[in-house]
Amino acid sequence: QVQLVESGGGLVQPGGSLRLSCAASGSIFSLYAMGWYRQAPGKQRELVAHITNVGNTNYADSVKGRFTISRDNAKKTVYLQMNSLKPEDTAVYYCNKLLVFWDWGQGTQVTVSS
Repeated sequence: QVQLVESGGGLVQPGGSLRLSCAASGSIFSLYAMGWYRQAPGKQRELVAHITNVGNTNYADSVKGRFTISRDNAKKTVYLQMNSLKPEDTAVYYCNKLLVFWDWGQGTQVTVSS
């Protein structure tokens, strides 16, 4: 079983930037597409970006042009660069693979507020 540890969240003003990291244990990380998900209070968890094992990316319309997902298979880490942050981006952010999930990590809180 793969363990996921997210980090990099925090409090940022609207228009600011953050870079999230997700470190995975285990040797099978590089085989799978990975996604960044977020869950805001009272809302369902949603997929905001994903990257295939060879680096092809896709984004939710709400973050397209502002967020960039990347991965380093040697470091077993996936990243989410978030620019031009908006208050509606406030959520707990998680990483996981697609469809059939590993156990969820603790997530990292992102709060966008002035």
